[in-house]
Amino acid sequence: MAKRNAPEVLLRELAKPSYEPDTITVGINTDAYQPIERERQLTRRIVQILHDCENPVALITKSSLVERDIDLLAPMAAKGQAIVAVTITTLDATIARTLEPRAASPARRLRVIRTLAEAGIPVSVSIAPVIPFVTEPDLERVMEAAVEAGARQAGYIVLRLPWEVSPLFRQWLQAHFPDRAARVMNRIQDMRGGKDYDADFATRMRGTGVWADLLHQRFEKASRRLGIDHRHRAFATLDASRFRRPVVVPAGQGRSAGDAQLDLF
Repeated sequence: MAKRNAPEVLLRELAKPSYEPDTITVGINTDAYQPIERERQLTRRIVQILHDCENPVALITKSSLVERDIDLLAPMAAKGQAIVAVTITTLDATIARTLEPRAASPARRLRVIRTLAEAGIPVSVSIAPVIPFVTEPDLERVMEAAVEAGARQAGYIVLRLPWEVSPLFRQWLQAHFPDRAARVMNRIQDMRGGKDYDADFATRMRGTGVWADLLHQRFEKASRRLGIDHRHRAFATLDASRFRRPVVVPAGQGRSAGDAQLDLF
């Protein structure tokens, strides 16, 4: 499924008098740069609109395709209007291929961080999902490699298994790590109140209990040692003060009936 009218919908929303400019994050629920983006260029068009309106944007991706849009993101970053979070789950290429078969390799993602950072774009590394006994041992190494490549921030998310994700993950676990499958699921349930998943908003990203606390301590200690921001403050402090609202173009002024009735300035 592709939200083919996403740029037009965004433009209409930005044009509303009720819209209050703030950072728009693209890629929270699904990657901002899916493979089909090479053809559809929906994210590119969204970033172009935000660039032209000077509305801040945060992008989250595992793809190297984000490099294509440096021409838009670098000028925005220079004005404090853009940041990119690159997700790196593990440095183990074998695990990455089975867990994220259509995503860029860990080494390629580190190159993405370096390329973006060299272009002056602030980069955060998102370590997600943290899977006990699978990707969890890599936590500090991922942070170190990302910081060496130029990341300024870091964050992590403990594996979440809502709804149909749980049986899919269990199948993956049995197929690739049968020797530790039970151990992994026991630890996950330790962090989720005895269940595969707890949707509580305050704890769903981190989990609860002793193991979740130890993981958080490891992350905090590594962040301090590496001298990086680990509270995502940059996401909250992007500059929306220069926002320019797009204007409505009346129907029939040089546009076909199927065209969007909005334009920029």
